[in-house]
Order: sequence, then structure tokens, then C-alpha cells
Amino acid sequence: MNKIAKTAITLSWILLLLTAGLHSLSFFSDPNPVNETEKQLVDLMQNYKSDMGAGFHRSMEDLLISVSACLTLLCLLGGLIILYLSKAGLEPRILKGVMSIHAVIFGIAFVVMLIFAFLPPIVCIGLIFFSTTTAALKLE
Repeated sequence: MNKIAKTAITLSWILLLLTAGLHSLSFFSDPNPVNETEKQLVDLMQNYKSDMGAGFHRSMEDLLISVSACLTLLCLLGGLIILYLSKAGLEPRILKGVMSIHAVIFGIAFVVMLIFAFLPPIVCIGLIFFSTTTAALKLE
């Protein structure tokens, strides 16, 4: 395995675990509205529960927490898989396949983040996409 591929693989699992850690911090802070409009918005997001069908009543905050937890867990899973496989001594073609799958998934996530998110997740997912793509391309 060449040095660029090895560095990109290491960078990938580090970035994934770092992103999972940074994103999990959002679970420990509450929104602080600064004016009456924001106060009303936060109240509605936390307390207004829509009928989602089949007896499910969820608030927008509930939905945001579930999506946020999924991104954190996706990054944690991806990072731990790459860390484990990179230390397992697999042949490079298997690792190349895993890194290619990561590159596709995080490439799609990067496009979604560019359209719908704000700067920190765009940067984090973009760096993950770049490192996994580099690893996939440089592995032999």
C-alpha cells in the first residue's frame, strides 16, 4: 500500500470519528431564542406534534433529533469500519472496495449537505468525501 493511500485511509477514519464526536455535541445544547419570533418558533418545534399517520405524533424537534442521531451513527460506523479493516491486514482490493463504497455514500451526503445544511457539516462531510475518494483512487 502506498503512502498516499495509507494517509488517506488514516485521515478518513479520524475525520469520521471526529465528525461523529462533534455532531454528538448538538445533543447537549438547547436552542436559545433571542427574540419573540424565535421563541415562538422554538416552542412550536418542541411542542407542536403533527399526526404522522399510523398513530405517530412527533414534533419537528423529534424528527431533527432522529436525523441528527443517524448522521452521528453513520459517521461512527464508517470510522470504526475503516479503522478495523485498515488494521486487519486485508488485501488492498478489499479495502479499495470498502473505501469506494464510503466515497459514494459520503459523496451523496456531501451533495445533500451542500443543498440543505450549513457550513460545519458541509466542511466535515466534504473532507470525509475527499479523503475516502483519495484512498479509493490510490489503493491498488
